[in-house]
Amino acid sequence: MTEVESLSNHFLIAMPNLADPNFSKTVTLICEHSREGAMGLTINRQTDLSLKDILAQLDIEAADPSHLADSVYLGGPVQYNRGFVLHEPLGQWESTLPITDTLGLSTSRDILAAIAEGNGPEHYLITLGYAGWGPGQLEREMSENAWLSGPADNQIIFETAVEQRWRAAAEKLGVDLSKLSDQIGHA
Repeated sequence: MTEVESLSNHFLIAMPNLADPNFSKTVTLICEHSREGAMGLTINRQTDLSLKDILAQLDIEAADPSHLADSVYLGGPVQYNRGFVLHEPLGQWESTLPITDTLGLSTSRDILAAIAEGNGPEHYLITLGYAGWGPGQLEREMSENAWLSGPADNQIIFETAVEQRWRAAAEKLGVDLSKLSDQIGHA
């Protein structure tokens, strides 16, 4: 797969007709995409959990209580008991997948400990689980009109209100989701 074909660092924006309850009205950041499949994190599905709950589960004491109420998101239906931290800047963490020169995805405990101490990355989003697609699956879903895709925007990830992210991601592409047809068309 060439760099041009890869959807890494792109948003997948669920089309209004996508009925799958795991992805209805979601925005998913594709973190990795190759011939072997794709992996991403849904960025607009909050759970009832907070950072405080995650730190308690891991026996990490919070020296900086200012972020304890931060939301935890449902990153997708795969391994929903596994944590992921999407963050900017990239930093030097034990287990990080660089998505761009500034955006990374970490799975190691050290980044959570740093956040708890007030020494974490400037921006972060914590998820449980991820979205995954096997070889050719995402491409097939896109050809079936399930998703819009476009370049990711860190402002939407980290600064836009969670309930506005789905529409904001589509609007960035010039698309008004309320005006889309749910019909599949092939010329």
